[in-house]
Parts: sequence; structure tokens; C-alpha cells
Amino acid sequence: MATITLGAENFERTVTENDIVFVDFWASWCGPCRMFAPVYEKASAEHPDIVFGKVDTEAEQALAAAANITSIPTLMAFKSGTLVFSQPGALPAAALEQVIAGVRDLDVEAALAEQKQSA
Repeated sequence: MATITLGAENFERTVTENDIVFVDFWASWCGPCRMFAPVYEKASAEHPDIVFGKVDTEAEQALAAAANITSIPTLMAFKSGTLVFSQPGALPAAALEQVIAGVRDLDVEAALAEQKQSA
């Protein structure tokens, strides 16, 4: 699956209606964003069962602010509607593959239960 454009009108629905969603917050003027784009596109083609979305922070300033984006690119991953990964910076392909594998293997309910116990 190719990447999809996410905005205020479809962000929440996309995150809640799909098992795993990766989101790349980017801007056209951002050099590291342009370097990361082909890596992200390639991963989206290699993992058709995962939704890969992109948020243009210039066009979607309110959404970027709501997501507390302070540096771009920022990659977020959601599993079962829960934010499970958020990191600024362009990742090399191998690191992105590690994140994808980690998100796939993560038991969200167990992690949330553990988090509640330690709180």
C-alpha cells in the first residue's frame, strides 16, 4: 500500500479503524524529511498490511500542534488506536524495520496493564 495523506478530517478515524498505523509528520522545506521520504515509501510498499500516513505540518498546523510535534520529521506509530512510538528524526531503513517489527510484536493491552500497575 502506498502512503496516504492524513489531515484533521481523517487522522483520528484512520488511527482508530486500523490495527497498525505509522504517521510521518513532515514539511516540503525540511531536508531530513526529504531524505526520509523514500525510506518511508519503500517500507509502505513492503508492509501492505500496515497503514502508512503522512501529515504535511505546513498544511495541517493545528493537527501537528495537537500531536505536540516540535521537530520534523517525527515518526509516530499507533497500534489498536494507542500511540506506541514517537520519535523525531529521519530513520535509516534498518532502524525503521526494527520499529515496524517492534510495533508488530507489541502486546498493547499487556503494556497498558503494566503501565497502570506501575503508576
